Amino acid sequence: MTPYDLTVLALYFVFMLTISWVFRHFVSDVGSYFRSGGQVLWWMAGGSAFMVSFSAWTFTGASSRAYLDGWPIMVIFVANALGFFLNAVYFGPKLRQLRVITAMEGVKLRFGRGSEQTFTWIVLPLQMMTAGIWLYGMGVFFSAAFGFDVRTTIIITGLCVLLMSLLGGSWAVIASDFVQVLILIPITVITAFLAVAHVGGLDNVVEHLSTTRMDPGKLFTDDFLPFWCIAIFLKQFLSTNNLNDASRYLCVKDSHHARKAGLLAGCLFLGGVVFWFLPPMIQSMNPQDLAEVFPSLNKPAEGAYFAIAQTVFPVGMMGLLAAGIFAATMSSMDSGLNRNAGVFVKNLYQPLLRPRASDRELLNVGKVTTVVLGLIVISIAIFYSQMRELSLFELMLKFQILVSLPYIVPLVLGMIIRRTPGWTGWSTLLVCFLVSYLTTTFLNIDWAVNMFGSSDGINTWERQNWEQGIGVFTITGAGIIWFLFCRRFYDRQSAEMKEQIEEFSRKLDKPVDYDAEEAAPATDDRQSRMMGWLCIPYGSVVILMSLIPNPLLGRFAFIFCGLTVIAIGTLLVRQSRAPATHESA
Repeated sequence: MTPYDLTVLALYFVFMLTISWVFRHFVSDVGSYFRSGGQVLWWMAGGSAFMVSFSAWTFTGASSRAYLDGWPIMVIFVANALGFFLNAVYFGPKLRQLRVITAMEGVKLRFGRGSEQTFTWIVLPLQMMTAGIWLYGMGVFFSAAFGFDVRTTIIITGLCVLLMSLLGGSWAVIASDFVQVLILIPITVITAFLAVAHVGGLDNVVEHLSTTRMDPGKLFTDDFLPFWCIAIFLKQFLSTNNLNDASRYLCVKDSHHARKAGLLAGCLFLGGVVFWFLPPMIQSMNPQDLAEVFPSLNKPAEGAYFAIAQTVFPVGMMGLLAAGIFAATMSSMDSGLNRNAGVFVKNLYQPLLRPRASDRELLNVGKVTTVVLGLIVISIAIFYSQMRELSLFELMLKFQILVSLPYIVPLVLGMIIRRTPGWTGWSTLLVCFLVSYLTTTFLNIDWAVNMFGSSDGINTWERQNWEQGIGVFTITGAGIIWFLFCRRFYDRQSAEMKEQIEEFSRKLDKPVDYDAEEAAPATDDRQSRMMGWLCIPYGSVVILMSLIPNPLLGRFAFIFCGLTVIAIGTLLVRQSRAPATHESA
């Protein structure tokens, strides 16, 4: 990293803190701190939903599979896009229509107090563990970029994320997420373009990779790969369309904005997938030994994206990429901190300890909780950094499938199959956890080889294909069977619980009318104007970086990134001045 890169990264941190400081004025109560008062416009919510599902893992763990194995990793991100398109069609507006502050309040409405407490006590620690994986992934990348110890990097970057999340609550989280999209998208496009140009053009890339990383024949030669692909589509559908992720849309102004936010997030995933994974595949054409380049990394392949960027970037652009990687993880971690602090305050602290707590007390407890949870996440990430035998790619997917999926399944089914007893929620969770354990214990790769055989011996990816795929199918299948079985007992449910479930259904199906339902005046113009005037100076600074001594192509790279940010900022400022802003937003 050159002094220019370090300067760029420092300016980025200052800019993110500025966003948090500016948007702190939007926070007036618990509702605005944890769900932005339900006022966020679609473009900001859609950018945030995209960034929350994105992290440094994409450029470390996922890129390592692209580097080593090629195109199959793209299946996860195409499946993400499909999940968000289904958000736009159905689930996004439904989740906004719950009209609650936290996702667990929606769980309580559907399944009752028992399931609310069960899911809260299980989901909170599990989400801390997920955030730890994200932070560890960022530590790996920054360690490769700066040559720092991974644990030192985790502590420094984790504390920065914690500070940004603390200052402005969900408003600052969502606003910074949107700006981070504007940084991340052009820089990854530039990375892919420069990588292709470096190796002689796209034709040369296809010629060298068509029989390895880009070979479609893998679908027929790699054992269990089709099985894995289908399982990943099912898993990502569940992961993007469940009650626990209602927080993506609880902040949105109304049902219409929720639909457009889901559509934007889906388009960003679908449009970006090639640009994210082409560079590490191109790096595989380089005879460079990554173990020598990144001796401090447990898995050197996790530095593949950084290696190709280091090769092709002009001076100063590595700082922008590092900012984009930090942005990707910051959006996931700060959203998780804010969301989980909200769950603790509204679903544990208030109902169990202080039912009559004032709004000011809840707001202060929320901020303290954010700090505590942030420190826990940092500790978890440091623990992961000591697990030298497990790759980031496998760590993330193993956790998401075998640990997270069991609680996600009932939170999807509860929105689709509504007339089941309240205890269906926590009982389905227990059934899914049991099946997850049994699957891991008995249906391993040795069992699969004995049952189905193997064409040429099992390698690491084929083992993961089976273990991840069978986990998705057994856990989801068991959850569906148990959920349908529970329908037989709905008639025995108390009249009070039945009425609560009917109320859940009525809310779920009734579109939100912001002007009629919310007491606070809408902030459409203010959001657009503030975001626009934050984007324009940042884009201008990026354009000024074209003055750094670089080849002409490198200078154009900075101009492209800066103009992208300025163009979006200008559109937002002009929109805020339009007389029909509220209707056209």
